[in-house]
Amino acid sequence: MHVHILGICGTFMGGVAALARAAGFTVTGSDRNVYPPMSTQLEALGITLTEGFEAAQLSPAPDVVVVGNVMTRGQPVIEALLESRLPYLSGPEWLSREVLRERWVLAVAGTHGKTTTAALLAWILEHAGRNPGFLIGGVPANFGQSARLGGGPLFVIEADEYDTAFFDKRAKFVHYRPRTVVLNNLEYDHADIYPDVAAIQRQFHHLLRIVPGSGRIIWNAADARLRETLAMGCWTPLEGFAARPAAEALWSARPLEAGDFSRFEVLLGGVALGTLEWSLLGAHNMENALAAIAAARHAGVEPARSLTALRAFQGVARRMQLRGEVGGVRVYDDFAHHPTAIATTLDGLRRRSGAARIVAVLEPRSHTMRMGVHQHTLAPALAAADEVWLYTPPDLGWDTAAVLAALGSRAHASADVDALARELAQHARAGDQVLIMSNGGFGGLHEKLLAALAARASRA
Repeated sequence: MHVHILGICGTFMGGVAALARAAGFTVTGSDRNVYPPMSTQLEALGITLTEGFEAAQLSPAPDVVVVGNVMTRGQPVIEALLESRLPYLSGPEWLSREVLRERWVLAVAGTHGKTTTAALLAWILEHAGRNPGFLIGGVPANFGQSARLGGGPLFVIEADEYDTAFFDKRAKFVHYRPRTVVLNNLEYDHADIYPDVAAIQRQFHHLLRIVPGSGRIIWNAADARLRETLAMGCWTPLEGFAARPAAEALWSARPLEAGDFSRFEVLLGGVALGTLEWSLLGAHNMENALAAIAAARHAGVEPARSLTALRAFQGVARRMQLRGEVGGVRVYDDFAHHPTAIATTLDGLRRRSGAARIVAVLEPRSHTMRMGVHQHTLAPALAAADEVWLYTPPDLGWDTAAVLAALGSRAHASADVDALARELAQHARAGDQVLIMSNGGFGGLHEKLLAALAARASRA
């Protein structure tokens, strides 16, 4: 069967394409921006790619067209598709029908931490010999790929609340029919499709409606929005977790000597099960570990085995990933793009780096950021940094003056990535921790900064 995928180069749709190819389908696809690394990864799988969204790509006609949520009415290929009467469906629906239908789905949902928690869970199951399938919005270093079919009944999926397609405005995750659900947290995001946090809670409630009674919901018992959502109706046993002992938290943690939360005890019902010491840092990752351990236990993996697995966890690309060090300046890449994630990431880095200077560099790239929804909470989120550089392209959509003013003399702005790289290299000094945060490629800033630092070092 020939599957043609529209919008194939996004992380999710690229993962769908890889799964389809592994399942034996002939796969082709198109996107507006076809470039490495996704293009080379897909072509290596034998997937033919087309640049753009012209109608001609539907000839010869595929057996089915899978439509990504970047596609809109008015695009030539979409208009031709609707006229052709070819069968079409969304990525999540195709995934549900062709991959997930007979699987035990473990879905990881929430505003923050989905990628890391899903990667942790998949690795625990892999370490336990369960050979899980997975589709994750990042590349776990332990696997080197973001998606695979796996060989057992278990399938881990990062369950996104973003809408499904132009013809299906439900959240993606309602298509997955999970047996195990992790609810990490719930905050306002995706302002381009949700008017308020209540609308997001309604989508999470729809997810809870389809979890069977024999399933399990692992939820952050310290999150008030999740508590309100569960009060809307829940028909599945609950297991709460929290970074510290809290009401309704069956799972908790006790931080040990390391002030950066990289060493802690895991407690079940107040009883210590063992100690985890690992490379990840921050209270948020401690919570992610608790959620993954709890979800794995529901799938039959004992916590002691999970702790052993997590000690060997190597992280996820673009989650506090060290991209390089030149002249004592360390350059990190992180996906943080919401004020809460920015604050927790900075807190973890501060705890690990001590008195070293932290230089935070932010691209306000997400739809919600570009709409200015978070502008009033952005300065407090960046407060732990010693220097802040804000990328302010002409089409940003809102005035950053108030944010910059609130941060005072440590705040800088730049409207050009190349200039930003040069300015950062000029200001950086040995011992600096440069944290670059964006949910996109940031115009290659990481490589440009490292190159500028190397050039500076060669002239010294």
